[in-house]
Amino acid sequence: MLNRRDAIRTVAFAAGTWLGETGDAAARGPGGTGDRAPEEYWFSDDGRFPNNAKYPLLVYRKTGLTAGDPDGVNETFAKNNWTNSWVDGVYPFHHYHSTSHEVLGVYAGSALLQIGGPSGKQLRVSAGDVLIIPAGVAHQCVQRDSEFGVVGAYPDGRHWDLLRGEPGERPKADQNAAALPLPELDPVFGAKGPLRQHWR
Repeated sequence: MLNRRDAIRTVAFAAGTWLGETGDAAARGPGGTGDRAPEEYWFSDDGRFPNNAKYPLLVYRKTGLTAGDPDGVNETFAKNNWTNSWVDGVYPFHHYHSTSHEVLGVYAGSALLQIGGPSGKQLRVSAGDVLIIPAGVAHQCVQRDSEFGVVGAYPDGRHWDLLRGEPGERPKADQNAAALPLPELDPVFGAKGPLRQHWR
């Protein structure tokens, strides 16, 4: 018999789209005692975008990272070995990375993101939210306010490519993503964070 996670994964893959699940691991904000579990979303290959059959996208809400302080967000990521960072927004077109997983920490404003390609899911994010995006998972900003800003970073400071679901990208992109190691630390909560409980 399938457990709940396997059943969700099976349905999501069969549908060729997404299905969300709230995880069961408690996430604690920096210096805080919050017990919100990360949101977990699975996205399957839609023919154009590989998405990721192995790892779900995770969303940490209200992490306790200082709103309006990109330096503070970057510092948190860096101490957990997610580096090669930048401060900006999210591209307004579908894209994905095959050479690295990615973390996005929203430090200001809010936005509506399309995740998983055209048949995926829209997620509203705001200051204090963090997304951990597995390699291969498409993402795009479809709407944002004037204050919206994110800090992006990569495990071990990996170099990231920029792919848009064009002919010729695959199967190399799939091979790149499949070869990536599992990050050692959660980008927000470190060794005791929920990342390694959801990515196994």
